[in-house]
Amino acid sequence: MPITALRLECGQAIAMVLAEHLENFVWPAPLSVALHEVTDGGNWAIEAHFDPAPDETTIADVLRQALGGTALPVFSLSSIKPRDWVAASLENLKPVRAGRIFVHGAHDRNKIPAAAIAVQIDAGQAFGTGHHQTTTACLLALGDIAAVLRPRRILDVGTGSGVLAIAAAKLLKTEVVATDNDPIAIAVAKANARANGVAPLFAGRVAHGVRHRDVARARGYDLIFANILARPLARLAGEISACLDRRGNLVLSGILNSQNQSVLAAYQARGLVLRRRIRLGDWTTLVIGG
Repeated sequence: MPITALRLECGQAIAMVLAEHLENFVWPAPLSVALHEVTDGGNWAIEAHFDPAPDETTIADVLRQALGGTALPVFSLSSIKPRDWVAASLENLKPVRAGRIFVHGAHDRNKIPAAAIAVQIDAGQAFGTGHHQTTTACLLALGDIAAVLRPRRILDVGTGSGVLAIAAAKLLKTEVVATDNDPIAIAVAKANARANGVAPLFAGRVAHGVRHRDVARARGYDLIFANILARPLARLAGEISACLDRRGNLVLSGILNSQNQSVLAAYQARGLVLRRRIRLGDWTTLVIGG
């Protein structure tokens, strides 16, 4: 059956709000929601894919509610033939080097540098090929932390393709608990863990944030990744902070530069302090702890 594609263009700040509402308040939920900067004009584009097709009136109502009275940007719905778009795009993606960590697709196995920690990611239907600046910054933070510490209790919130959890498992040779609210993402991440030879170290769980009994039982993590979006990060500040050992490191990403102070404030209110700020392009990654 054809997949329904939604597209709209607007300013960056509005695009972030609308993308979050499309992900969380539309039913049936979209298969994917993606944001990217449009080359001409400085706008950002939102592209979402649905199967089955959404009701156009419902989409408009959700977007209007998100904007709170601001004029609704024009959006379009169109039908496209099913295709593994991520697999197709991977053919043109170059590997990513973040310190010792080398993220690549299956088609680039022959390009792995000597002594690199190689992570093969074929994302399928889950977010995270390692190419986004938020993921790259998290990998850089992981490498820096691993250079001076040996975390043994690791949590990855919103794992997507599993790239961060897999990199941590390979680099530190320890189990990583990984959560995602999308069962497809967990299935993809488990497949990626198997492809990287760390399936026994990857404990994937379908969960909203940290709300899973296995996560709760293992509280006291000395390294937590949460590469999602600014608003969910702020909303989950209490729950995520409660899972962190006070001597541990919490790596927060998916934050626009303009949003980093508000996210940081939510965690400072829980007694945590900023240890490092990494900025890549428009995005900020925060490393914080007790």
